[in-house]
Amino acid sequence: MLEYNYSNEPHGLVFMIDSKSFYASVESVDRGLNPLKSVLVVMSLADNTNGGLVLAASPEAKKQYGVSNVMRTRDVPRTDKIIVAEPRMNYYIEKNVAINNIFKEYSAEEDVHPYSIDESLLDMEKSWRLFGNTPIEVAQRIQKEVRDQLGIYLTVGIGDNPAMAKLALDLGAKKSPQLLSRWHYEDIPQKLWPITDLSSVWSIGKRTEKHLKRMGINSMYDLAHTNPYAIREELGVIGSQLFALSWGIDRSVIRQHFTPRSKSYGNSQVLPRDYRTDAELRVVIRELTEQVAARIRKHKQLTKCISLSVGFSYHEHDLGHHGFSKQMKIDATNQTTRLVLYTEQLFENNWNGEEVRNIAVYCTHLQDDNAEQLDLFQQMEISIKQRKLDATMDQLRKRFGIKKLVKLSSLTEGGTAIQRAGLVGGHRGGNAYE
Repeated sequence: MLEYNYSNEPHGLVFMIDSKSFYASVESVDRGLNPLKSVLVVMSLADNTNGGLVLAASPEAKKQYGVSNVMRTRDVPRTDKIIVAEPRMNYYIEKNVAINNIFKEYSAEEDVHPYSIDESLLDMEKSWRLFGNTPIEVAQRIQKEVRDQLGIYLTVGIGDNPAMAKLALDLGAKKSPQLLSRWHYEDIPQKLWPITDLSSVWSIGKRTEKHLKRMGINSMYDLAHTNPYAIREELGVIGSQLFALSWGIDRSVIRQHFTPRSKSYGNSQVLPRDYRTDAELRVVIRELTEQVAARIRKHKQLTKCISLSVGFSYHEHDLGHHGFSKQMKIDATNQTTRLVLYTEQLFENNWNGEEVRNIAVYCTHLQDDNAEQLDLFQQMEISIKQRKLDATMDQLRKRFGIKKLVKLSSLTEGGTAIQRAGLVGGHRGGNAYE
């Protein structure tokens, strides 16, 4: 028997829809294969044994060969029975748009929210009766239409609110032969509370799971019956959110778009190999900083805080060295030369010769670019000239592309800007005809 009165909670009808093994399914369909029966993986940098990464694996590739997402190339079984496809991110985006356009035939556009490249939330409360006798029947109709038109199989979680729909998707539908599952509030004790693998629950990662277990919380039942004030004091707002999730509570409305109070802009790079020299690392840091500077200028912003994150290689991890993440408060600016100076300073102060595999640069604490704090150590004429130079560089790159205007250092062995110019989300953009 439930101990919480849900009478004042929203009792809506939300579909959380996932395109099953999306990238791998798109590639399978393009090859005339059934996505549920093909043995295929989409692998970034497929020709690079050390740097390659599995972005998606078909269900059969997972079942027969144990391939999983984010597995490294070197760990994938070497057999000619596995079809290896290079990513085509632009093509996947096209397919995602096509799928969401079908969703909009069943729900108002403002009630369709693309949650990720392969998942979407649909508020079906007002429209489902137009398309079937039951919500399950409507979900099956959507599954069939997408499968008939695009060859993609959909998994659908149905819930009384968005969080319930997500739980139904991850913990129910993905294990169902019909690829469907519906959860109500009254299902929480039987379906959610027995779970002891906390990290299998949406929004609970491995680190949070360890933290919860240190608090004596070993199941979703324990989480639901812990002191809500104690868990908030221990984990902050996240603690309150997890407590609400354990009871299936979510009061968000899909059509109410959330605007974060504080935005940030950043770029990251997984290096094609382990970088060991100061010169090579500085090239990549400068390239990333230039890209972030151009992004905040595009959005007419200045930054008052810049951060540099450096992740070390697997070899360094074995030695107990995992990298560093440092930030610096600065006078508001979006000038490339000043921002490069700051990231180089962060690098110099924190790097001790370790092998590096990934780098990220972020700008936070943003403000509108309507005034810039003058640097007392830089002449005003020089500052104005630098702003004009940055603006000219931005315009030229926008018109002719990044590859047409790079610094000589980007042509050295360590440079990655030219290679990354054609990437989407860090992977090959490709197109429908490659």
